[in-house]
Amino acid sequence: MGITDLISGLLHFILHLDDHLFTMIQDYGIWIYAILFLIIFVETGLVVMPLLPGDSLLFAAGTFCAGVTNDGGQTAQLHLWIVLVSLVIAAILGDSLNYYFGKSIGLRVLNWEIKGYRLVNEKYIEKTRQFFAEHGPKTIIIARFVPIVRTFAPFVAGIGKMNYSKFIKFNIIGGITWVVGLTLLGYFFGNLPFVKKNFEIVIFGIIGISLLPMIFELIKSKLK
Repeated sequence: MGITDLISGLLHFILHLDDHLFTMIQDYGIWIYAILFLIIFVETGLVVMPLLPGDSLLFAAGTFCAGVTNDGGQTAQLHLWIVLVSLVIAAILGDSLNYYFGKSIGLRVLNWEIKGYRLVNEKYIEKTRQFFAEHGPKTIIIARFVPIVRTFAPFVAGIGKMNYSKFIKFNIIGGITWVVGLTLLGYFFGNLPFVKKNFEIVIFGIIGISLLPMIFELIKSKLK
């Protein structure tokens, strides 16, 4: 499978999270919690996996915590507290692992290549450095809501040898705010008729809103 096929498959998964999650809940039962944990952990913990769904997955998971019924009358539901607690832990542990990678082997990872492709794009690292320069340690919290930057922020913090006690404090605050905020958003609004009928548009909207801080910074830098 080529990179194009991989990206296409990932995009299809993200845009049809409601259908995929419904099937996964039916097929895997209690193991779905481990799968959700793993996705969030990998997206935040491995600097080479910045394109996994984060915001949209949390919103979709929150929707299923309220219960989703398909056209055939079948219902799929997740337990709200299990989702909240497990995914908060996954987000915090993921960032901590990413920080460790950045601190221990960060500079070497930047030069890793597969078939001529760099596993870590230097421009993403530079963008995250700019976030740190402007927002300081609170970038760890802000970055939670910005795709791609979310994955690179703890890695760059590790490369810069940011004090761990300071890092873990912002990591915990950011992890709780991100997971609880987006999951409850899905829990309370995911089953509204408009949202259910236009789930793809809503997912695009969540991704678009998440990208606004990065777009704003890009426009501001271009204007300068």
